[in-house]
Amino acid sequence: MSTTATATLTTKEIAKRLKKLCDKGDFEGAHRELYSKDAVSIEPQAGGGFEKEAHGLDAIIEKGKKWDSMVTETHSMETSEPVIAGNTFAFTLRMDVTMKEGGRMDMNELCVYHVKDGKIVSEQFFM
Repeated sequence: MSTTATATLTTKEIAKRLKKLCDKGDFEGAHRELYSKDAVSIEPQAGGGFEKEAHGLDAIIEKGKKWDSMVTETHSMETSEPVIAGNTFAFTLRMDVTMKEGGRMDMNELCVYHVKDGKIVSEQFFM
């Protein structure tokens, strides 16, 4: 008798996988693989064409596409090792990018994620 079970990823496994995908710049892949369909994304503030909050996986993916359309070149991108506490983890994300408007920027932010039932249910960014 054969049974098929889908293993739920732990917070640590999700954090490591998200780091790997972010380091490659594969944000949409990360969203599709690791996020709940009801996830929420919270920015430090509204502006630059972005709402303070994006609700749902489709809105988060669309936000990522909007970001991509604003960037002409990514010079480098790196994340720190994740710090994990229960169902929450955080890492820093540093991006050196050239924007279509505004020129080259070196951005550094703290990214905080909450996991429930093996999926990211919220992300919040601090600059």
